[in-house]
Amino acid sequence: MTPYELMVKTNHHLIKSGILTDPQRAKIMFQLLAARNDEHTKHSFYNGVKFPNNIDSGGRRMYPIFYIPPYNDGKKLKTIYNQTPKTHILSANMYELEIIRLLHLLAPGNLAVEDMVGQTLERLKTTCFGFYDDGLGECFDTSLVVLRFLTATSDDAAWMQSRIDNYNKHVSERKRPWHALWYFWLCLSELPFEIARPEILKYKNDMLPWLTTKSVVMNSDHDKTIHPVLLCSLRNCLCRIPEYAHIKNIQPYISEKDGRLHFDMNER
Repeated sequence: MTPYELMVKTNHHLIKSGILTDPQRAKIMFQLLAARNDEHTKHSFYNGVKFPNNIDSGGRRMYPIFYIPPYNDGKKLKTIYNQTPKTHILSANMYELEIIRLLHLLAPGNLAVEDMVGQTLERLKTTCFGFYDDGLGECFDTSLVVLRFLTATSDDAAWMQSRIDNYNKHVSERKRPWHALWYFWLCLSELPFEIARPEILKYKNDMLPWLTTKSVVMNSDHDKTIHPVLLCSLRNCLCRIPEYAHIKNIQPYISEKDGRLHFDMNER
């Protein structure tokens, strides 16, 4: 399993409330730490995206410095929701931020990990998508990846709120893939509750039908992999509201009648 595949699989497992044993945590941490890029790989990537040394005249560091996906003829790695990025801005930052986020969660206090977290937070403060008002192209999507990273690695509430404000300001400017909204909801399931609460309440009536009256197909490998994760992310959001606290441990299920994935909020 590649580091990318491990990162995606671990994310899905945890979103679905999966438990990791200590040996599993150690194995994941070891493999992800071992996947850090060397200087040759970094320079090859930076030159390939025409951003030499990963810094421009304005001091921006737009691309990763620790984990860079292989520059395979420009091919982009998909996000954890199976979105195919059009740019390396989204693909490469997603790869690094999701890996370092997992390491931070799995290895609290590890000095090498905390050093990566610190340097990455400083890098993100130089970027348009990480720190400023930016709704252009996939910088909009990348801003959400930054938001999720901040929920795990930072206690800067104002910074988190700025990414929420960036989403709300720009989301309606054009038609966007479904992934952005659902990734935002994923962020809401993990943000400090005092920050997430107003947004969860705003979207509650959009989320509820997916856990009550709606169901989703399970026909393809994509469906079987992604749809349970999506429903669990909504469960993780809504269970933060006291009236829905009872759904915290409920899992979606495939109905024998229609073969579709359902969620039963009344299960106890």
